[in-house]
Amino acid sequence: MALQCGIIGITNVGKTTIFNCISNTRGETNAFAFSATKSNIGVVQVPDPRLYELEKHQVTEKIVHTTIEIVDIPGLARGSNKGEGVGNRFLGDIRNTDALIHVLRCFDDDALPHVDGSVDPVRDLETVDFELQVKDLESVEKKLQRIERLVKAGDKEAKHGIEVLSKVRDHIGSFNNARTLELKPEEKKYVDDLFLLTMKPVMFVCNVDAESAVSGNKYLDSVREYLKDMDTEILTIAGATEAEIAELESREDRLAFLSDAGLDEPGVDKMVRAAYKLLNLLTFFTVGPKEIRAWTIRKGMNAPQASGVIHSDLERGFIRAEVMKYNDFVTLGSEHACKEAGKFNIEGKHYIVEDGDILHIRFNV
Repeated sequence: MALQCGIIGITNVGKTTIFNCISNTRGETNAFAFSATKSNIGVVQVPDPRLYELEKHQVTEKIVHTTIEIVDIPGLARGSNKGEGVGNRFLGDIRNTDALIHVLRCFDDDALPHVDGSVDPVRDLETVDFELQVKDLESVEKKLQRIERLVKAGDKEAKHGIEVLSKVRDHIGSFNNARTLELKPEEKKYVDDLFLLTMKPVMFVCNVDAESAVSGNKYLDSVREYLKDMDTEILTIAGATEAEIAELESREDRLAFLSDAGLDEPGVDKMVRAAYKLLNLLTFFTVGPKEIRAWTIRKGMNAPQASGVIHSDLERGFIRAEVMKYNDFVTLGSEHACKEAGKFNIEGKHYIVEDGDILHIRFNV
């Protein structure tokens, strides 16, 4: 779907360690602040246990997971909007993403000094928010100046744009993120082209030490208290432990390691699924003896649009979609059983595909 989720945070919080646990590419990690010279981009498989449940009822040659792109953006610092640390270049990388994973340091480690001298995830969160807000204010101010010239030239619609952008400017200028400002649909057109950094949906990952992965710690508690009124996801990941798990080759060894750590699955798997949801994506399946495959679509796509994700010919020549629900298929055990139970539906071009649908597309070109 060509959508990206960016990993952001203060320098030395463990972003790249977490990125390396999930990505097909690896970024360099060390204890030196601002050592990264570029963002790391990786294609990440979206863990989906439903694929293996489908395989129990349809023998297949291969299973294909869907993927998303994750961008590990080098750490920011107080003053990044003015070029401090790695500066403005990486703020630009954030602008190109569609959603954000904000990693917060919630562990002590004398060998990994904090750039501000002490561990305080709430302070770090506020620092990053402030740096993004400053850049957003710059973007809004520049557009206001452009529209003011249109108003002077007699453009009546531009006057409404001034009102909307002034409201956004005042909101951000009061140390608020743009995503917390309610805008009417007809107002959003004045800000959509700005790709505001604080407008992007965000989730938070608290990077903790191994002992705190299950029981938590005071840093995690402070983050939860700070974000208690925000509608956002907060995940806990022991980055160093996850890195050890990712190095193990066999699934059995990984499961044994997880069990010893008191975990049921890698935290990074939960993070990837949450990022997928944050991007407003969902999954449908195709099931057959050659392959069982997960496909990614944006929420709200109709059947022809979904079929176009498989191949443009399917969308162009779309006739109908034969649809089974995942729960029906794994409960009843086969396509034939779904037909017998009346759970095999024929849908036309207006059908909105739902998460977990199993589709077979009929087409003619």
